[in-house]
Amino acid sequence: MKKKKLLTTFLALVCCILILTGCGISVGKKADQTDNWTKIQKRGYVTIGVDDTFVPMGFRQKNGQLVGYDIDLAKAVFKLYGIKTNFQTIDWSMNATELKNGTIDLIWNGLTKTPERQAKMAFSDTYLRNDQVLVSLKKDHIDSYTAMQGKILGAQTGSSGSNDINKYPQLLKNRIKDHDPILYDSFTNAFIDLNSGRIQGLLIDSSYADYYIAHQKNPADFKTIRGAFPPEQFGVGMRKSDVTMKKQINRGLKKLAKDGTLEKINQKWFGDKADSPLLKNQ
Repeated sequence: MKKKKLLTTFLALVCCILILTGCGISVGKKADQTDNWTKIQKRGYVTIGVDDTFVPMGFRQKNGQLVGYDIDLAKAVFKLYGIKTNFQTIDWSMNATELKNGTIDLIWNGLTKTPERQAKMAFSDTYLRNDQVLVSLKKDHIDSYTAMQGKILGAQTGSSGSNDINKYPQLLKNRIKDHDPILYDSFTNAFIDLNSGRIQGLLIDSSYADYYIAHQKNPADFKTIRGAFPPEQFGVGMRKSDVTMKKQINRGLKKLAKDGTLEKINQKWFGDKADSPLLKNQ
């Protein structure tokens, strides 16, 4: 009798697991195959995935408030449509999975357009251009990529920089110690190791590097080397099924470029250093 009850209980648990798993798959599949704009309009908010340590695109102030270039820009776009923005911190290396599963509606956080990402998601028009730069401390006398021979390099997990290291091995990968970088969950932790000497170089987005260095006590302690990797384009990542979302975001970005809002946001976070193709098309 006990064996029969145990078997019945076991089978019931298995059924529950299968049902719950199936529900999860169906929800993700539905989100990935639906044009979700009308649903988002009805509920009144859009959920945007961010790495909340990525200055100045999206980061936490000491009081915990989320601020940044992309935060301001996303809010401005969706304000045009009367939709609120809900920002959700995600594991950056899992951003495409979070999007596909429907836990977020967009990735708006200094997301570089790459062929690999474009195979998985759709992108808005480019709203900002960016470069990968090598940052080091001047005291380490690293004046070129060649000087990284045998040195330890850092990069963020899942970043376009870490992808470039593998895509263009002749630039850094073949030179650095063990022919692989140290990968970090955030650039904040990478800079801690750079400043402490645990790594000698950090491959990072120029937008992050410029802002971080400018806000250090001694900006002159750092050296930035540009130019070796191809330039990058930032866009908003979304599910390929969200055709209306893409259309409305592009429409919103163009409107902000035309009415001066984009220029104000650029000046606030980058001064005259922002490279916005949308403004050049005006």
